[in-house]
Amino acid sequence: MRPADRVFVAIDTTGIAEARQLAAVVADHVGGLKLGLEFFMAQGPAGIRAVIGDAGPPLFLDLKLHDIPNTVAGAIRSVAPLAPRFLTVHASGGPAMLRAAADAAGEAAAKAGVTPPRLLAVTVLTSLDEGDLEAVGQRGPVLEQVLRLAETAQRSGIDGVVCSPAEVTALRARCGAGLTLMVPGIRPAGTAVGDQKRVMTPAEAVAAGADFLVIGRPITQAGDPAAAARGIAAELAAGAPA
Repeated sequence: MRPADRVFVAIDTTGIAEARQLAAVVADHVGGLKLGLEFFMAQGPAGIRAVIGDAGPPLFLDLKLHDIPNTVAGAIRSVAPLAPRFLTVHASGGPAMLRAAADAAGEAAAKAGVTPPRLLAVTVLTSLDEGDLEAVGQRGPVLEQVLRLAETAQRSGIDGVVCSPAEVTALRARCGAGLTLMVPGIRPAGTAVGDQKRVMTPAEAVAAGADFLVIGRPITQAGDPAAAARGIAAELAAGAPA
């Protein structure tokens, strides 16, 4: 895997034209594109197809599905024909929901004749810290909750988790090398932290054990998004073991 292949660019917009323009500029310099709930609610599956195309870059469809098992399974069956490389659910939906999601992903992909998406369970959102968790009734360290949810997801047939870079090392120790770690909260040195509370540079995150990185504004809001993406790939290459 090229260093650049680890990077999924978060295209955070509701407009098809803007999303397509950004995709065209950065697609050759990254591993794929992340389109999330904001875009999907505005444009639906047709909008996803308009941006990705028939043979476009790999798609990370970040919907963070969280509902009763039957509803989540139905939602996954609905989006499976889009052939996302990755698709997110909330780990806090519980074992029954996670198992239903895993079953539906395989069945729907086979029916559509596409590769099944790799399901990623969201543990604790990177915009939350321990004070935020306590406000909603979750006591104890963020890491404790992340590990508990990751283990639940892994036992339920989920391929990986979305986690903060700060939790990567502990997740590797607890869950092993087989769990895919998709890591947001990535900020190259010298860029603004923004609304992320638990951040790390790209090279630091990969060195800790991250498989894939989600990077948005440092690329999409740069004066030259392609150059910013190439710079991150170069940083990752420089930090790779010989």
